[in-house]
Amino acid sequence: MREMKDSGIEWIGEIPKDWEIIKGKYVLEYLQKPVKDDDGVITCFRDGEVTLRSNRREDGFTLSDKEIGYQGIDVGDLVVHGMDGFAGAIGISDSRGKASPVLNVLNSKYNKRYLMYYLRSMAFSNVFVALASGIRVRSCDLRWNKLAELPYPTTSYDEQTEIVSYLDTQCSEIDATSEDIQKEISLLEEYKKSVITEAVTKGLNPDVEMKDSGIKWLPKIPMHWKVIPSKYLFANSDIRRQTGDEQLTASQKYGIITQKDYTAKENAQIVLATQGLEKWKHVEPNDFIISLRSFQGGLEMSEITGCITWHYVVLKAQKEVCHKYYKWLFKSARYINALQGTCNFIRDGQDLRFSNFALVPLFELPLAEQQQIADFLDSKCSEIDSLIADKKRQLDILADYKKSLIYEYVTGKKEVPVNE
Repeated sequence: MREMKDSGIEWIGEIPKDWEIIKGKYVLEYLQKPVKDDDGVITCFRDGEVTLRSNRREDGFTLSDKEIGYQGIDVGDLVVHGMDGFAGAIGISDSRGKASPVLNVLNSKYNKRYLMYYLRSMAFSNVFVALASGIRVRSCDLRWNKLAELPYPTTSYDEQTEIVSYLDTQCSEIDATSEDIQKEISLLEEYKKSVITEAVTKGLNPDVEMKDSGIKWLPKIPMHWKVIPSKYLFANSDIRRQTGDEQLTASQKYGIITQKDYTAKENAQIVLATQGLEKWKHVEPNDFIISLRSFQGGLEMSEITGCITWHYVVLKAQKEVCHKYYKWLFKSARYINALQGTCNFIRDGQDLRFSNFALVPLFELPLAEQQQIADFLDSKCSEIDSLIADKKRQLDILADYKKSLIYEYVTGKKEVPVNE
């Protein structure tokens, strides 16, 4: 077993006796390369991929079209995002291109992939977050002057290369397993959507006789169901805030919750409104909320009392209904698509109003059947959610293992196995 010594750095801990701790300015070289006329825009994503923006369709860090201060990047350059490196946006470029000055483009006489793994280990252990300035974590400043002063554990280039080779293999296996699990999660989520849509639009009897509905968004419905204008089923409520009402927020992630609870869950800074509260709308359990982004994820049903900003629409049932049935209906893919069809999306963040809701006809079915469908979906979706939660826990375990693996090897606490 190798002999260890104290590195003198709390988050690094012990390192091998023959390793050194060196400041970043002696390890890294800050590059400022000129831009070429045909350079495409390079982006550093949170998974550490550094590539041309056109190569990735997924959401990442969007760079401004303004090219003031843009710099060149070559294949093999080490890139650290100046604001989001703490979230994992650290990698080696696979392309030639240009990038915003928010990206630190670096070179080194040491193995750059080894340095990439080390910097990621600091991101994983929240060292970068500790360097953040201000209230918001995303204000973390990882510009060159800060990277230059950070301590870096170093060993021989050959040992760095061995560590990189081992970590590349191990992390690749972990990533492949994680990708397989993520695919399973996606399949479960799609299955859940199909279960919801099938149940709320056809009922639970697979042999039920169907008929033409006469409505665009759902051409066929069970014979005994009735089409009804949505405004006859749910009315636009304009009851104003009442004494004692807590301020609520409409969240696709959590549903309708108090702003205090949302702040606690998201560790976010939300300033409660103090003016114009007399315009806020009173909300009661079983009310539905049309939020600005309802077209993305369906209407939200409240299970609590409170008040919500006047920008939102509050719906109250006009007839006796099983609210949970309509909760599931409003979350179905077919209904969301129908709601989307009422918007022209001329501007981003376009408000959804009661007039949009009224354009999508609904249907009513026997109250007992509504309850039966709601009970089925409560149970079935709970089972699916449990499976998804288990898969996500597996992803968390793998992510933690990967973080630990990288940290142990880039700080020399573990040696690369001889037979690997």
